[in-house]
Amino acid sequence: MIDDISWRPTASIETIKARSALYQQIRAFFMERGVLEVETPVLAPCGVTEPHIANLTVTCAAVSSTFRTQYLQTSPEYAMKRLIAGGVGDCFEITKVFRDDGVSKRHNPEFTLLEWYRLGFTDADLMEEIVSLLNKLVSFSGVRKVTYQQAFLETLGLCPLTCSSSDLVHSFEAEGLDCRVVMDDRNSLLDLAMSLLVEPSFPHGDLTFVTEYPSNQAALARVCEHDSRVAHRFEVFLGGLELANGYWELSDAAEQRRRFEADNKRRIELGLPEVPVDEEFLAALGEGLPDCAGVAMGLDRLLMLSLGRSNIKDVLAFPASV
Repeated sequence: MIDDISWRPTASIETIKARSALYQQIRAFFMERGVLEVETPVLAPCGVTEPHIANLTVTCAAVSSTFRTQYLQTSPEYAMKRLIAGGVGDCFEITKVFRDDGVSKRHNPEFTLLEWYRLGFTDADLMEEIVSLLNKLVSFSGVRKVTYQQAFLETLGLCPLTCSSSDLVHSFEAEGLDCRVVMDDRNSLLDLAMSLLVEPSFPHGDLTFVTEYPSNQAALARVCEHDSRVAHRFEVFLGGLELANGYWELSDAAEQRRRFEADNKRRIELGLPEVPVDEEFLAALGEGLPDCAGVAMGLDRLLMLSLGRSNIKDVLAFPASV
């Protein structure tokens, strides 16, 4: 019966207006700082190779048979860096992105991302700008910085750079949690421990920057000069909710290719499909990416926090059906 179909938006009209106001504030912030708004494709012939990110794909008959499978982008990062290599300068984008991670109170397969890049910035510089932006958008009581290593030591008494997989499994067992689905992959265990055991310990009202992620989780960040075990990658949390992920960007095309190939090798080991390497992105790095730092911030979660909502569907007009 058509009467049984729920067609109305999940988010209230007030929430929809609050989202519009949030975007206006963000655009005003970057306009004042001379940062250019750009637009990049949502659909592309390559996705991300990281084994722990699930790409969404579509079949597109309009393109050549070589690239018939197209990827809904998980981030505009590759295309934005091509723009930067092409001379566009400081830039930001507000865009829809996609991940095949299921639906929960914090996750929707389609979500809105703010991503921006600042030339001549380090990760430390970018963290300062993030605080300046968030001061205009959401309330928090304090700002704290802790390294990834410190966060694990303080919460679990384990060093994430040296602990074994069995050490991590014991931490889950001590809390009565089941981690069997990821027991064969140490990085997956670290990610799960971060999500279920470490993040909930962050002070409720504080903005927490977790810095110096392990170098084998560097993704597109450069490795730290003072300690090759860690990278210039950070994540941002308000309370225990992750808001953003940033890098002092790697500009070495050969190293980035090596990481992509290592990702695909790991994908094969885990029984996951390989993902085509973005050769156009690597060519841009080879041509020369200016020294820069960049960050991606989830705007749906930011809106949740600013409005005091606990479920992402409350800030989405039309969330994914479950």
